Amino acid sequence: MILSFFGVNSINPYYSRMKRYLLNQISQDLQKKMVFLSGPLHIGKTTLAKQIVPQKEAYLNWDIPKDKERILNYQIPLEPLVILDEIHKYHQWRNFLKGLYDDDTFTSSFLVTGSARLDVYRYGGDSLQGRYHPLKMHPLSVAELDIQTPQELQDLLELSGFPEPFFSGSKQAAQRCSLEYRKRVIYDEITSLEVIKDLGQLNLLVLSLPKRVGSPLSINALQEDLQVSHKTVERWITILENLYMVFRISPFGYPILRAVKKEQKLYHYDWSLVPDEGTRFENLIACHLLKWIDFENQTQGNEMELRYFKDNGNHEVDFVIIKNNEPLLLIEVKMNDSSVSSSLRYLKKRFPKARALQLLMTNEFNFVNQDGIHVCPAIEFLRGLI
Repeated sequence: MILSFFGVNSINPYYSRMKRYLLNQISQDLQKKMVFLSGPLHIGKTTLAKQIVPQKEAYLNWDIPKDKERILNYQIPLEPLVILDEIHKYHQWRNFLKGLYDDDTFTSSFLVTGSARLDVYRYGGDSLQGRYHPLKMHPLSVAELDIQTPQELQDLLELSGFPEPFFSGSKQAAQRCSLEYRKRVIYDEITSLEVIKDLGQLNLLVLSLPKRVGSPLSINALQEDLQVSHKTVERWITILENLYMVFRISPFGYPILRAVKKEQKLYHYDWSLVPDEGTRFENLIACHLLKWIDFENQTQGNEMELRYFKDNGNHEVDFVIIKNNEPLLLIEVKMNDSSVSSSLRYLKKRFPKARALQLLMTNEFNFVNQDGIHVCPAIEFLRGLI
């Protein structure tokens, strides 16, 4: 059972209602090509892979010395499906996989999993274009857990969408997991892939980022606080993005709007790190939207993007979902304020075809105002995603 992998000994009420959303898609894609499954550390990639391939002999992990030796000696199990975990840490991994895929000796399908963006860590290898399907695994969500009540949503908000802390049901255990996760990323994952001279300063950066969630991110302010160069701060944040610790979204600009064009906003995959509850809820919504968008793009071939809106007239809307370069959804996030955001009304008038929502943590309000803006419980909307 999946609970045993996550270290959960008692029966969790969410487990019986949960099925990891990529399970069927991975199985389908493996019939045609290799699958590259990436995502944050401890998000459940290996657990999901072992659900698909339960045979122990079909699993090789680059971080395990005896498995590394087998990979380097080309001793690949002759199984119908083989899992290669964290192999992107091998500097010749792309050429290695190309050789396996093109070698008629191997009739296996290959599921490649990793806690980093596999499109980034190429190491100059030969192209694997046309040989694999990329899929990105995200934290647990309202739809995946079949969450139905505000209290259940509160649990998700406090414990995060990472399986181990969420299934623990304990806020203290969740905080402990977050601490261990941060240390593992900084001192193990990053050092295995990047050369960082000052890990102490990088750790200070990581500690400072949760307080900056939800607001335009100022690299200059971070540079001054850390006493390092602008280029160094930008590089460190890009590394954290590549290792799925944080993600940034850009502003939505349009010729008819006096929108800002450069200031990005930053969010965490582990939203439990964010101290302010309202901002943490916004981060949770951002993760749900990104999960849905990535799934649509990777499995349906859509061209969707997650943006936010801010202009020089003090109008700001939390999220704008773009499809084919046109706004599809306009979303403002509130804890329990049912009065419709004036910025959301402003943007809705300029894009009347876009669906506009104000999502609330509470279940007390559910109505559409005269401007066509739907004020509704977040659960209602999120249950319709992935």
